[in-house]
Amino acid sequence: MSNYITLQVDDATQMQAYVAQPQGAAPYSAVIVLQEAFGVNKHIRDVTDRIAKEGYIAIAPELFHRTAPAGFEIDYTDFSKAMPHFQAITTSNLEKDLQAAYNWLQQQDNIQKDSIASVGFCLGGRVSFIANTLLPLKAGISFYGGGTHTLLDRCKNLQSPHLFFWGGKDQHIKPEQVASINEALSVAGKDYINVQISYADHGFFCNERASYNAKAAQEAWAMTKAFLENNL
Repeated sequence: MSNYITLQVDDATQMQAYVAQPQGAAPYSAVIVLQEAFGVNKHIRDVTDRIAKEGYIAIAPELFHRTAPAGFEIDYTDFSKAMPHFQAITTSNLEKDLQAAYNWLQQQDNIQKDSIASVGFCLGGRVSFIANTLLPLKAGISFYGGGTHTLLDRCKNLQSPHLFFWGGKDQHIKPEQVASINEALSVAGKDYINVQISYADHGFFCNERASYNAKAAQEAWAMTKAFLENNL
């Protein structure tokens, strides 16, 4: 079962979110699903639905809600339309959005309130890392989270184990950037898994992108499910 809800954010804005709920006995663990720069589109909704089928309540907040109408989506071939919205987001506002999604989960009677994780893709990969340094999560997952290397000062605040996926053919995220994240987390004594798939490119998990790699996506999904099961 899936539907849209409206969340009240701490800065007096409203944020639409897509929610998918599993079948079976509650209470459920929950996963916050964080979008790419193209909106909570068909791909992100599909990921949210897939997570729900694994037995978790999943919520995908629309992070562009301050600059775009509810339901806003951008075609994967037209990144230029995403840029104004992408450039307008701030870490402070993202923290407010994450807190709003987390608070909604805490208010639901059918959720195990101390068993929440996050997963994000591209832009959302960075936001998932922010979530795991902000909220009392049990797990965080980032797929090709560009810009995460600019948040090294947050590594000391990581709340739970974090799983990173990177594409070895990704020209957007440099090896030294990934290495800096690993080093900072190791210095901070945090638990993490770093997975580089040498034959995958940026966006390899999305079957609507030209860079989609079915083999890599299948392997990453299997590990994602195991990581969530082990930590939630």
